[in-house]
Amino acid sequence: MLKDRYDLALTTASAAARDAYVQASGLALTFYPGALEAYDRAIAADPGFALAHAGKALVLLRQGDVGAARLALAAAKGLASDVSEREASHIAFFELVFAGETEAAIAALYAHLAAWPRDALVVASAANPNGLIGGCGRIGQKRQIAAFMDSLAPHYGDDFWFVSYHAMALSEDGQLGPARAKIERSVAANPNNAHGAHGFAHIFYESGDLETARTFLSAWLATYPQEGFFHGHLSWHLSLFEIQAGNWPEALRLYHDALALDRHSGGPQQKVSDGAAFLWRSELAGHPRDATAWRALHDYANRSLPRPGNGLADLHVILAEAVMRDEVAPDTRARQIEALAREGRYPSGSYLPALARGFAAFERGDFSGAIEALAPLVGENERIGGSRAQHDLIEFTLLRAYLNANRPSEARHLLGMRRPGASGVPVLGVAAVCGAIPLTA
Repeated sequence: MLKDRYDLALTTASAAARDAYVQASGLALTFYPGALEAYDRAIAADPGFALAHAGKALVLLRQGDVGAARLALAAAKGLASDVSEREASHIAFFELVFAGETEAAIAALYAHLAAWPRDALVVASAANPNGLIGGCGRIGQKRQIAAFMDSLAPHYGDDFWFVSYHAMALSEDGQLGPARAKIERSVAANPNNAHGAHGFAHIFYESGDLETARTFLSAWLATYPQEGFFHGHLSWHLSLFEIQAGNWPEALRLYHDALALDRHSGGPQQKVSDGAAFLWRSELAGHPRDATAWRALHDYANRSLPRPGNGLADLHVILAEAVMRDEVAPDTRARQIEALAREGRYPSGSYLPALARGFAAFERGDFSGAIEALAPLVGENERIGGSRAQHDLIEFTLLRAYLNANRPSEARHLLGMRRPGASGVPVLGVAAVCGAIPLTA
């Protein structure tokens, strides 16, 4: 029987279909262009190849083409009666993911990987901060993801892709020494892995190693295709380093070249999240507002993400609504979130509606109101998924509210609670209150 890169059997008699599937899955795992086309070649060579349809569904979902993704997964399901037990379980797991049945999907994840730990596409769906476990709504999920990856590590050895994911998980859990050693090993083994570059950016952000991160990302992005799915997001990471370094012209160039709506290479969730985060964090650092960019982002978000679904993306939609003083959409989205939460389909529950009130108050200049809404949420950022670097937007907003409300002791307390080693705090006015508090490693 034909097998994939991880020595798992595939239900196809076509070597051409197998070869195209292996290529497609490799591109999907490393976030290089061409995965969709390669899955289509696999399907053309063997229309009954169920896992090729399932792989295609994952790429389409990532790109934000939800309707086409559901059709592709339905095609896989329709072929599942003639596949192996592993392949049937693989397809059934992704059905739960697509249906938003988080708890059932997590249970299926552990059961599936207990039997087939080298099913990398299943691992990938859960091992990143925005994945299945990351979006489960629980406090402590970063520790859970690190333990999850630790348990799988013996099955992968020095596989460059797995090591890059493992490094990222350890970094998010605060294990920076092992994370750095792993990411350096992964990038050396295969630099053509956008997840390796992504892990590098996060680990050096968490370590406060600004110059190493800037040098690496600038060189790496020069070799990565502009249409690569992570080009926009990794440019966002680089823009944060440039803001922190005080290099606003270069940060702004990155925004216009790679983060603006007509330039970003990702799907709708990534376009909204990266664009809003850049614009807001640049304002927190004291740079001028781009009202035209905010208006375009607000309109795009309401068209492309009209209903809540992903906590991290919804955070940035809410932020755009606050900036545009939209008084209707936030209430509508909050009611939708609450309805989904009652159905068990929105794991973070009431967290985002509370956060929305804080952003709206901040935008009105009601900094005491912003503090009242945001301060009780400190320590709960994990509930919406996403990375610690992405969560800094929330912490920096609260910090700026303290500064604007002339509450320096509370600002100093918040800074004192900041995780050790993390990158500096590019927030206007912070230097006046930081005193002896170290803000970088």
